[in-house]
Amino acid sequence: MAATDIPTHDVIMIGAGPAALAAAVYTTREDIDTLLFERGVIGGLAAITDMVDNYPGFPEGIEGLTLAQQLQQQAERFGAVIELGEVSEIIDEGEYKRLKTTSGDMLARAILIATGSDYKKIGVPGEKEYYGRGVHYCATCDGAFYRDKKIVVVGGGNSAIQEAIFLTRFTNHIDLLVRSKIRASEVLRHELDELVEAGKITVHLNTTTDEIVGEDNAVVKVLATKDGQKTEFPTDGVFVFVGLIPNTQFLAESDIELDEVGFVRTDKHLQTTMPGVFAAGDVRSGATMQIASAVGEGATAALMIREYLEGKLEPQSEHATEASVAQL
Repeated sequence: MAATDIPTHDVIMIGAGPAALAAAVYTTREDIDTLLFERGVIGGLAAITDMVDNYPGFPEGIEGLTLAQQLQQQAERFGAVIELGEVSEIIDEGEYKRLKTTSGDMLARAILIATGSDYKKIGVPGEKEYYGRGVHYCATCDGAFYRDKKIVVVGGGNSAIQEAIFLTRFTNHIDLLVRSKIRASEVLRHELDELVEAGKITVHLNTTTDEIVGEDNAVVKVLATKDGQKTEFPTDGVFVFVGLIPNTQFLAESDIELDEVGFVRTDKHLQTTMPGVFAAGDVRSGATMQIASAVGEGATAALMIREYLEGKLEPQSEHATEASVAQL
C-alpha cells in the first residue's frame, strides 16, 4: 500500500519532451492519473530547435518551440500535470515505485523515463571556462548575440549543418570545423554547398578542435589541427554540435539496466529491467533520435503502461536489449 502522506500517482513521467507529452495524451485520455516531472525546458531539445522540417503533417515545417507548445497544450487539455523539478533516484518497492525528487518523495504505480539527451561536449581546454561567454550549444538560443560577427561551428553531422545554416542569418562568416567528413543528409548538404559558394561558410575537413582561447572574459580564437598542421581560427564565438548523451545520470545506482553508452535498455514492450518502469524517446537504447519516432514511442509506452496497470503485462524474463525492440 502507498503511504498516505506521500504524493501518489498512477504514472509519473520523468521528462516533458515529445515522448512524454505524447504518452501523457494517451494516458490522461483514459483517466490514468499522470504527472510529468521536468527539470529543464518543457518540450526538451525540440523546444530549442529553430525549425523542424521532417515532422509529418507540416509541409512547410514548424518551429520547434511552436511544436513543443502545441504538444504541451494538448497533454494539459486532457488533464496532464507538469511540475518543474528533478528526480535523483528510483526505488522499486513492489506495487509502487518511490521517486526521490527535489519536491520530496513521490510514489507511482508506473514510471516512464523520457529524459531525452543533452549536448555532448568536446572536452577541450577553454570549453567549460567560456561556456555562455563565447561557447554555446544552442543556435536558436544564442545565435542572435553574434549578429555581424564571426563564428566557429564544430561538428559535421545533421545537427551541426542545420545549426550552421541557421546561424548564417546573423553572422558575417562561419568556419565549420569537421573532424573527418560531412555526415549530413543530402538536403542539408545541398543547402550547405549553396552557402559555401556564397562565401558565408568555409568548411574545414580533417580538422580537430584543440583549444578555445579567450581574452578579457571573451572567446577570441580556436586552436585546431588541420591535416596534421597546427592552425588557428579567429572568432567571436564557438557553437559545438557533436552529438548527444543520454540524461541517465540519476539511474547510475539503480537496478535499471543501461547500455555501454548510458542509454536505457528496454524490451519489446519498452519496459526496462525494473518492472513497471518504461522508457521512450531519445533516452532509450536503439532510439532513432527523431521527434516523430519519439512521439510514436511515447504513444506505444502509454499503451504498455495501461496494460501493466491492468495486470496484463509481465515483467521482463531476460535482460533487455536494443535488438529486442527492432519490431516496434
